[in-house]
Amino acid sequence: MSDAVTIPGASARVRPEALRRANEPRALRWALTAGALAFLGLFLVVPLVAVFDEALSKGLSFYFSSLADPDARAAIVLTLTVALIAVPSNVVFGLAASWAIAKFEFRGKALLTTLIDLPFSVSPVISGLVYVLLFGAQGWFGPWLAAHDVQIVFAVPGIVLATIFVTFPFVARELIPLMQAQGAEEEEAARVLGASAWQMWRRVTLPNVKWGLLYGVILCNARAMGEFGAVSVVSGHIRGQTDTMPLAVEILYNDYNFAAAFALASLLALIALVTLGLKVFAERRLAAAAIAHR
Repeated sequence: MSDAVTIPGASARVRPEALRRANEPRALRWALTAGALAFLGLFLVVPLVAVFDEALSKGLSFYFSSLADPDARAAIVLTLTVALIAVPSNVVFGLAASWAIAKFEFRGKALLTTLIDLPFSVSPVISGLVYVLLFGAQGWFGPWLAAHDVQIVFAVPGIVLATIFVTFPFVARELIPLMQAQGAEEEEAARVLGASAWQMWRRVTLPNVKWGLLYGVILCNARAMGEFGAVSVVSGHIRGQTDTMPLAVEILYNDYNFAAAFALASLLALIALVTLGLKVFAERRLAAAAIAHR
């Protein structure tokens, strides 16, 4: 049924949103638009320009030499390594959890949904401290780990665990409402036609959520690469070994090496801008897929 309305005496139908725009004062629209642009300029554009200006303040040669520094390279490699482990892990968990929550009824479903939201309500610093209390030298499993020469805290495994914890809601939280909105009719039809569970998952469920999955992966990866609080607690700040890019930026800044700090920060900013572009693309494809599904 169309939402358009017919105005008496008019030759064309006008949609309600067009009527609302016509009734709004032009001055109010311009004022709100100018206010939004000014806010974005002050809190987004100006800081980004400042980061790149400071990063290039000593020239391109210093900029690239700062990124080629052994400690900076180690931080970049570690950040990418952690993301390459954390994001696929969260994809597997997010797909399984969202499928179970959206398609099935079982005891403990509400508890699982609540636990998925837990990292949103817990400070990242607290989550990092939890891992220290569990796997640190004086933690619950510390003596056993020390006896078997296994190090988790102040090493790469601890950073990976902390990053997985703070990022695991992103994929699941994007997929759960999408799968719930789609219902289970197509899966049931595929089952009636003789499709196996794997065929049903690969040919029906996954194609229907691919853009939502991409959106969740983009958000998860952005958080994984930019996480500071939880990683700062479990890393131990060992230069060239357990410092990710955000931690390396803090160390360089505290050492008054501002140009090098902003050079590394500009790389994070570039990653953020690319992530933003991918996010907009995924949002548009997700909206188009939702319209097509209707």
